[in-house]
Amino acid sequence: MNSRDDHSQMTLSISAVERDTGIGKDTLRVWERRYGFPIPGRDANGERTYPMAQVEKLRVIKRLMDQGHRPGRIVAQSIDALQHLSRGEATLQASRAVEAAHTRQDLVAYIALLQTQDHEGMRRELLKTLSQHGLQYFVTEVVAPLTFMVGETWARGELAVHEEHLFTECVSSLMRQATVAIPKPEGGGEPVVLLTTFPQEAHGLGLLMVESLLTLQGCRCVSLGTQTPVRDIAQAAIAHAADVVALSFSVNMNPNHVVDGLMELNLLLPDSVEVWVGGGASALRRRQIERVLVLHDLHSISEAVSHWHRHKTSSESKADGWS
Repeated sequence: MNSRDDHSQMTLSISAVERDTGIGKDTLRVWERRYGFPIPGRDANGERTYPMAQVEKLRVIKRLMDQGHRPGRIVAQSIDALQHLSRGEATLQASRAVEAAHTRQDLVAYIALLQTQDHEGMRRELLKTLSQHGLQYFVTEVVAPLTFMVGETWARGELAVHEEHLFTECVSSLMRQATVAIPKPEGGGEPVVLLTTFPQEAHGLGLLMVESLLTLQGCRCVSLGTQTPVRDIAQAAIAHAADVVALSFSVNMNPNHVVDGLMELNLLLPDSVEVWVGGGASALRRRQIERVLVLHDLHSISEAVSHWHRHKTSSESKADGWS
């Protein structure tokens, strides 16, 4: 029998809920008194326990809070209302992902393979798609919408955390292998792009998707992985003579951390270095920041690279005219 069969009967301790949702124990206790939710039970030792239905609601609440919603306005709402609100907050990229997920049964099939722990079958099918259609299609038309679909399925409690992690590792390894196999540019003149995330951003899958597409565009990519302090990002950009710093922000990223970090980075980087950002963070849609180019979806990457080349050619022409 699949362990998912008694999923709805499970309860989690307050420590487990904190780890699962990212909402602190003290916050949970305050909400319990102030808003009447969550409503924990008690175990034999008198410790709080939370049924999975409440945990799933807390996941949605956390996602909405990270998008800028105040807990006082959302905690007492029903799960249906919260999910409707969450769907309304989706980015353009997420909307395209939902549309693709609803119309393509191949994506639904990957979820089924995850839920039945058929890791080898999922990897085999993904590799077949990558081999048949190439890396560009694989990243933009499979990994991107499927990643969103996996996240939504997890938020509904229909995927376990370990299954979500398994998916991430599988697609990450395939993208890395394909990216390494791309011939390196020999002509010179290509942009050097430094890729990373801020310290509060642990999600690296979006970063890897961007690296794959930038490499296909002929860029020289230097990836620092995730969670790099802002000052170290600036130091690395200088050390590697980067033309561009590319940053990925997931939908869960706190808007204040996004804006404050980008403003600090702007002060530390040389004027010649561009900053490209992308992902689902709400702050990227709500506020313009000097020198920061927002890539609204993965398809924007090729245009950003083309624009960089045009700007470089124009600058070199002006320099030649002055000499």
